[in-house]
Amino acid sequence: MTSKQISRRGFVHSSMIGVGMLPLSSILGSNQLVDKSLNVVCVGAHPDDPETGCGGTLAKFSSQGHRVTIIYLTNGDAGIEGKSLKEAAAIRTEEARKACKILGAKPVFIGQIDGSSIADNSWFTKIQQVLEAEKPDILFSHWPIDSHKDHLVASILVQKAYLQMGAGFPLFFYEVCTGRQSQNFHPTDYVDITDVKEQKLKAVFCHASQGFVSKEYYQQDHGLMEDYRGLTIRVKAAEAFVRLTTPKGTII
Repeated sequence: MTSKQISRRGFVHSSMIGVGMLPLSSILGSNQLVDKSLNVVCVGAHPDDPETGCGGTLAKFSSQGHRVTIIYLTNGDAGIEGKSLKEAAAIRTEEARKACKILGAKPVFIGQIDGSSIADNSWFTKIQQVLEAEKPDILFSHWPIDSHKDHLVASILVQKAYLQMGAGFPLFFYEVCTGRQSQNFHPTDYVDITDVKEQKLKAVFCHASQGFVSKEYYQQDHGLMEDYRGLTIRVKAAEAFVRLTTPKGTII
């Protein structure tokens, strides 16, 4: 996908009002846009969700010198059959730390329980406080129409906090296992991840407890999505996103 060229002066002007008016591919696609180090924040329900949903995009941001933070709503406590919640959480948080190191991201764990996540006033406040501390210039989170309850809760909490914070920066939703989990996902933005796909795979394969031990297993869901999104923009592999818009329909 060809990125629109933006002059340095034009980018400085855009930076004054945030990067929300720029296509995601343009933010990543031109050296002219690295006038400012951005705080890129991604929220996922479990260890492995951000990595599989937008790990390539996060890797590209990190490689360009931007600060990347991944916030995990849960520790993946219920995610390993035969292990206690405490044992599973210990294994999966360590997997997430290793994956973040590969992606060049900072991991943050905020302690909800896998499979029992909740969205209430106290958690709306907590998520907002966590996001405010990270000062995002760009925010990523789960697509809100999803068959997994934890994905839904993560998305609802982030959307509420985002709007309370004034929506002065762009929010992009990523997909996870579209068709089986994410539903009705119609992208507005794409990122070519061809050059970082192997880096993304290394990060995902840190999550061996979730079965990510071979490319064949990965290909069943996530690889197929990358192939299809890549075909859409005529590259080998891509990640797709839906950008949140204001009630009036203008891009935030």
